[in-house]
Amino acid sequence: MNMSWYEGSTLMYYLENVHIASDHNLIDNRFPVQYIIRPYSDEYHDYRGYAGRVAGGTFSVGDEVVALPSGFHSKIKSIQGPKGNQTDAIPPESVTILLEDDIDISRGDMIVRPNNQPEVTQDIDVMICWFDHVNPLKHRGKYAIRHSTQEARCIVKEIKYKLDIETLSRDQDNLEIKVNDIARVMLRSTKPLFIDAYKQNRITGSIILIDEATNNTVGVGMVI
Repeated sequence: MNMSWYEGSTLMYYLENVHIASDHNLIDNRFPVQYIIRPYSDEYHDYRGYAGRVAGGTFSVGDEVVALPSGFHSKIKSIQGPKGNQTDAIPPESVTILLEDDIDISRGDMIVRPNNQPEVTQDIDVMICWFDHVNPLKHRGKYAIRHSTQEARCIVKEIKYKLDIETLSRDQDNLEIKVNDIARVMLRSTKPLFIDAYKQNRITGSIILIDEATNNTVGVGMVI
């Protein structure tokens, strides 16, 4: 049987015109706080800056923001970058944000917009790629979890299925997850995390799992 001639666009045309999604989310404001800057000097006695890397959206001086998990509201007083004060900050800039109000914010907290917040939850639905050559992923297994600037402990509540990488079918019978296996699992963390779906934000939508006994990274996950 003869096949019909191909009548579509050329490969070069497709490569030059294919839509490529942005690496950064410029809509949903996310600022995970990495460090609190307090000089404790007479000159800067009231200075309190929140340092971190913008994970999403655009932050501007005068914007109303809310700190998670406390829920305290404030406005951005100033934004300081490597070259001094600036009016805006976008991903992936590393900046220090100063607020008009002295509110309680710690490392691992997140500064967001009041009307656009991530999901705050302890139950995390993820696709896991397993790295550990020795030990498989264990149901009810306990691991350290790192998400953005947050660190906590977690337990594997459920292994939903293993993904067959050849057929992309879901195997719900063989749930032994070994090295290089991909599986959908439900995790339960010891404290709430501020998450987005990975397809929405690659930074707030990804996690890593660490074996506390060896301190090795044993898995990486994308939030569903």
